[in-house]
Amino acid sequence: MPLRTDALRQLPVRTVLPALEEALGTRGAAVLCAPPGTGKTTLVPLALAGLAGPREGAPVRRVLVAEPRRIAVRAAARRMAWLLGETVGGGAGPDAGGRVGFTVRGERAVGPGCLVEVVTTGVLLQRLQRDPELPGVDTVVLDECHERHLDADTAAAFLLDVRAALRPELRLVAASATTDAGAWSRLLDAPVVEAPGASHPVRVVWAPPAGPRPVRPAHGTWVDPVLLEHVADVVRRALREEEGDVLCFLPGAGEIARVAAMLGDAAGAEVLRVHGRAPAAVQDAVLAGSAGRRRVVLATAVAESSLTVPGVRVVVDAGLSREPRTDHARGLGALATVRASRASARQRAGRAGREAPGVVYRCWPEAEHDRLPRFPSPEIAVADLTAFALRAACWGDPDARALALPDAPPQGAMAAAREVLRAIGAVDGDGRATERGKAMASLGLRPRLARALLDAAPLVGVRRAAEVVALLSEEPPREYGDEVTAVWRTARRGRDAYAARWRREARRLEGALPGGPGGQGSAGAADDAAAGLVVALAFPERVARSRGGRAYLMASGTRAELAPGSGLGDASWLAVAVADRPVGAASARIRLAAAVDEDTAREAAGALYAKAEEVGWSAGRRDVVARRVERLGSIELSSGPLRDPDPAPVRAALLEGLRREGVGLLRWTREGESLRQRLAFLHRELGEPWPDVSQEALLARADEWLEGVLGSARQRADLERVDAGRLLGALLPWASGDAARLEELAPERIEVPSGSRIRVDYGGERPVLAVKLQELFGWQEAPRLAGGRVPLLVHLLSPAGRPAAVTADLASFWRDGYRSVRAELRGRYPKHPWPEDPATAEPTGRTAAAARGAAGRGR
Repeated sequence: MPLRTDALRQLPVRTVLPALEEALGTRGAAVLCAPPGTGKTTLVPLALAGLAGPREGAPVRRVLVAEPRRIAVRAAARRMAWLLGETVGGGAGPDAGGRVGFTVRGERAVGPGCLVEVVTTGVLLQRLQRDPELPGVDTVVLDECHERHLDADTAAAFLLDVRAALRPELRLVAASATTDAGAWSRLLDAPVVEAPGASHPVRVVWAPPAGPRPVRPAHGTWVDPVLLEHVADVVRRALREEEGDVLCFLPGAGEIARVAAMLGDAAGAEVLRVHGRAPAAVQDAVLAGSAGRRRVVLATAVAESSLTVPGVRVVVDAGLSREPRTDHARGLGALATVRASRASARQRAGRAGREAPGVVYRCWPEAEHDRLPRFPSPEIAVADLTAFALRAACWGDPDARALALPDAPPQGAMAAAREVLRAIGAVDGDGRATERGKAMASLGLRPRLARALLDAAPLVGVRRAAEVVALLSEEPPREYGDEVTAVWRTARRGRDAYAARWRREARRLEGALPGGPGGQGSAGAADDAAAGLVVALAFPERVARSRGGRAYLMASGTRAELAPGSGLGDASWLAVAVADRPVGAASARIRLAAAVDEDTAREAAGALYAKAEEVGWSAGRRDVVARRVERLGSIELSSGPLRDPDPAPVRAALLEGLRREGVGLLRWTREGESLRQRLAFLHRELGEPWPDVSQEALLARADEWLEGVLGSARQRADLERVDAGRLLGALLPWASGDAARLEELAPERIEVPSGSRIRVDYGGERPVLAVKLQELFGWQEAPRLAGGRVPLLVHLLSPAGRPAAVTADLASFWRDGYRSVRAELRGRYPKHPWPEDPATAEPTGRTAAAARGAAGRGR
């Protein structure tokens, strides 16, 4: 079959092929910026290989093209083979050719004469780590690098190292579908080659929801059904108002399924679904174009730039995307639904103008558009970095500081990743890859799953280990259930796309282990036990113990719950394979798990097992608790009292109790409380050296004034027996000599003219002397405290002890206020003296008759 020259001539990127060749010839690298539909993914690799374009007929070069998604790998390879008039990977016919092939994990279609091979970025990384020189490869094209997938960023960094140290002649092209190529140009130290666009004009229709209830923001993987209903309505509107097929962008497969159900057989159109897990037959049908009937293609971001869907004239954009998020503290990964970036919105809209003028319906207000993020978040900033950290360690750069990455990895995420790698033996104490770690990296699995495969195979058999790990490497469909063994059995007899992928991956892993395909190792355990052990080995911090009902506690300390009606509810222990924690939820949701026994949990999570003596303050008991505890991470296995705890942690626990409960834990006598109030008064009025005795200050200096008590106390009762006032004396300013003036500056009691010694109340803003009025006859002025700075506030009491008047100036009171008090109280208390001139009267605390009798006896 001949070269499809006419189709190749229609691709706009052909006009910049000479410039691209010149850039590669002089600099060895280039950034190709070409909008979707220009031939960036198809014509450029063929031209660089010498199979089409200006170099056709020149000596051929071998080109490796890296795509971020498996679906894009297959589509690109098929398209290039079609342009050459060949079949992918070669065939039996004389024109089969086989100059274009592809490789994804578990599937390879590459013939002996292959010159252009399309691979996933994950496969490229595996090859680079196996042999960094990439023997036989002349040019590497990193396609869709603007999407900022972590594997693509890592591959670019590794390739730059290879060019610098091993193969300066290796040519590198970073291909981007956006015009923001400056960062990649600086990273590669390469020129930017821009290709003209092939798009036709696209009219924008703003179609925000306008229902009675506003759309609630998405969180986690939850999307408001109101928005999905609105998107379905907009699709129906587009079918009525416009011609051609409709491409609708939604965040995930779940939303695609719900909108598909809402659409049904909308306006007689065929509804197709495109996402990473869609069956190959469906993907092929979408990419093959319409057979006469109008189509509605519901797609995830996979259709933004990696695929060309023929026949599309209309795009409906829900305005949402999915990004990975990792809770490093809990060891949980999840997808988050976020607002699509402006760059993504531009890419999506462009799909309507690939073949003719088109229309995009945007399901958000025009006023919000400029507030959207400019570009998607780089995956390195939000994803689990465990696999990246292992690759960096195997590359010889454990901290990834020497790698030329567009964005540096967050240090917190890297630290969490290294901790996981150390726990599974993949790196040593310095973060360098061990032989075991290198073996894990070679398996093409996430490090946790690689650990489970290597450690479980001798225990449960190679085949069982490979099958369960394959099950965990791609989350199974929700309809399979939440119990690993049941899901495993469903996959074994399944005939859907997931089951087919699972079988291929299981065979690949089985062949990658010692013993090769069919090797069984140990006879192993039954399926239930095997599944539980493999999951627990992969996720030891997620072994979980029942707390009653559907509630569990993971070894990581995360609370988790099974879905209502789950068949796992009777399990005392679980090994949790998949869980997420919705925004604002108190517990994680268990999506997939296996029942295990305690022995399996202990074996798999042995690194988390610990025996310890725990001494601490119990908020519930409000006392010191000392016990011996056996734990598996945060799960308490057993405990018993500790009879003779170490005094140091007991002391620390008592201090913690004081911090929580306050100094009210101590016994404050009336004298002790009085001393504290007097010291507080002097600190407030005179400052240093008089100590601050507020609760905060006393707690801060507890080591100082409670030294003797803390050394001997063992429980709360010991503190409650302490006379705090006696200990408070340790804070008096003895060194300066001021302590001796305490009674002078803030006397505890004051002798009044009657001879009584009355206690001063320092508990308020000013010190108060509360005394019966008759006891102060003749007293013209109360003493001033704090060295004469503060007048004493006198509360004059009636004979019954009730307040009669308040004054800080006794002379003025006797002169002006006494008459009205005398007039009011003399009739009520006739037995008590009420002289007309109190300034010269004899003070007394007795009745008038008693006072006269005492005076007579005195004479």
